[in-house]
Amino acid sequence: MTDTTIREYTGERERTREETTESDERENEEQVACPECGGSLATDSERGETVCEDCGLVVSEDEVDPGPEWRAFDAKEKDEKSRVGAPTTNMMHDKGLSTNIGWQDKDAYGNSLSSRQREKMQRLRTWNERFRTRDSKERNLKQALGEIDRMASALGLPENVRETASVIYRRALDEDLLPGRSIEGVATASLYAAARQAGTPRSLDEIDSVSRVDKDEIARTYRYVVRELSLEIQPADPESYVPRFASDLDLSEEVERRARELLSSAKEKGVHSGKSPVGLAAAAVYAASLLANEKVTQSEVSEVASISEVTIRNRYHELLEAEDTVSQ
Repeated sequence: MTDTTIREYTGERERTREETTESDERENEEQVACPECGGSLATDSERGETVCEDCGLVVSEDEVDPGPEWRAFDAKEKDEKSRVGAPTTNMMHDKGLSTNIGWQDKDAYGNSLSSRQREKMQRLRTWNERFRTRDSKERNLKQALGEIDRMASALGLPENVRETASVIYRRALDEDLLPGRSIEGVATASLYAAARQAGTPRSLDEIDSVSRVDKDEIARTYRYVVRELSLEIQPADPESYVPRFASDLDLSEEVERRARELLSSAKEKGVHSGKSPVGLAAAAVYAASLLANEKVTQSEVSEVASISEVTIRNRYHELLEAEDTVSQ
């Protein structure tokens, strides 16, 4: 290639670069200035529009906002709402920060793995499970949180109750409350306490039906954990059981409202003192169904509430007497 050819080629590249720069500058000027009046433009992020500040012309609309959908007012709040990685959770022993290998023997395209690849993945799962727990404390926590999740699922408890139960168990483990007590017992007591704190209580009989420890150990461990951790738990309110019983029996809102009125009358007369809240709630639902002409049998209420028919009959008469006294 001759010197003349090189100079011509270099000059052509420089002219092309200058033309590109001028073109970019014109585009930037068009974006900054209004094409109608030459006024300055402003971007409205809420509406996704670019508008002229002088004449009000909408230059562009339906713009894509690449920013987050949330707002943060300080650096701490911004860090808490960051989308970097999966959210942490107390319901897993490692707070969900470790890798989890799925159980499906399929690749990214949904195709089945070969026998050799399946063996390899099984070995990887085995070693992954071993590495996820570093010491006996983490193995203890992993077993307990698995128990809490299993029992909460069986009882139909929401996620916030599971999270609270996990925090209570972690506190018990950190404060060395487990020696001399079973992992299942403390896990069950933590779930029972969390359900009462969240206002979605379950009776001891219901907890006992899904737990691997007996009722006496649950009650004993619950009292110990509440005392040692200084948990603030109010006595169970009979009215908190009414919606669940009414829903399980497929009763109307009128029955639920009437049952709440019966319990309110009982509180005014002090009938609820020393009585089982589950028994009072079951009796109130039974009495309210009769008063609203939506009859259910005592055995049906007994099965839903996990309480004897004798208790329902005794509380039923007491509730009606209390309402008669208040109405007079």
